Amino acid sequence: MQSIELFAGGGGLALGLHEAGFEPSLVVERDRDSCQTLRENWVSGLCTKSLILNRDVRTVEFEKWAGNVDLVSGGPPCQPFSIGGKHKGHADSRDMFPHAANTIRIVRPKAFIFENVRGLLRKSFATYFEYILLQLQHPLISRKTGEEWWEHQVRLEQHHTRGREEEFFYRVVFQKINAADYGVPQCRERVVIVGFRNDIQQPWSFPPATHSQGALEGAKWVTGSYWDEHRVPHRERPRLLGADRKRSSEKYESLPLSLRWRTVRDALRDLPDPRLPEAARILNHRYQPGAKQYAGHTGSDLDSPSKTLKAGDHGVPGGENMLICSDRTVRYFTVRESARLQTFPDWYVFPCSWTESMRQIGNAVPVLLAKIVGNSVSEALDRHRKRNLSKN
Repeated sequence: MQSIELFAGGGGLALGLHEAGFEPSLVVERDRDSCQTLRENWVSGLCTKSLILNRDVRTVEFEKWAGNVDLVSGGPPCQPFSIGGKHKGHADSRDMFPHAANTIRIVRPKAFIFENVRGLLRKSFATYFEYILLQLQHPLISRKTGEEWWEHQVRLEQHHTRGREEEFFYRVVFQKINAADYGVPQCRERVVIVGFRNDIQQPWSFPPATHSQGALEGAKWVTGSYWDEHRVPHRERPRLLGADRKRSSEKYESLPLSLRWRTVRDALRDLPDPRLPEAARILNHRYQPGAKQYAGHTGSDLDSPSKTLKAGDHGVPGGENMLICSDRTVRYFTVRESARLQTFPDWYVFPCSWTESMRQIGNAVPVLLAKIVGNSVSEALDRHRKRNLSKN
């Protein structure tokens, strides 16, 4: 199946969707360093024929791909809606959702997948988020020159409630997803928006969660299987006493999910400490000095999913990108460790500086999460194709 990837960044979403069966005909990213990463991996690594454009989405003529694409995907810049950003929303020049909708209008894919930060669901953005969904549902009702966004929203609402048939529209759903619930070793909450063109009449829903915090607690505090798996000596295992142990036991026994959250220890188990000489043999696994811990600036625990890796506007935000070692000291995650936490494969190279590579990784969609959602969308499109073939 053919796809177009917008706002590709370092390529996490694109790679996961590629593993789900979508071949990107076109990959668009305006950042030069990110395009270097994409070329290193997609052209040299995967040997794909994908056209990688180092361009702003607003300057790309998508007409040549109209009618020839199964999926449009991307993560519009999150800074306008990020809790850690300036919260300008629609007033931020980096808000690319209107241009994502315009691409949908021109290309008319069978489906689309867009991802953004959980801050998009904040109350202060509620009205504008409704506007985003309406644009994606009815891309033919485009914004007029000089029209304010709220005026456009009024026209979209009137069109939506009128119920008049149109040439094409999209059935759109969204959900806030925690990547840890799908086996990613990172607590990363994101909003995922999925739409199917009106002629794709297949029932679809978000894949159910497969992993749980309760199962991890049970493996640590009830059965002890987590520590056994990692061969942690009994004398080094932390302990829960009294009420805390009882609560963990009750929570674990009441959960239907059998798979536990994956932890930092799970993800990094076969990587040597980057301060050791053997680490030099591993791609992107270089020690970065300077990590410090203070109030509001603490690292990720070894035996939990990591905190949400972040990109930062001015360098790497240390607290979210540090590991609390077993001796309670802290150090920065290496690029390879951060890539593992985002479920990039070990062959995936980040050729830029540590700061730039960490920015790309912090902005990425976990590859595994993208693959899981992509597989589900791909299966729906395949069912549609087989249904049409059987009719003929």
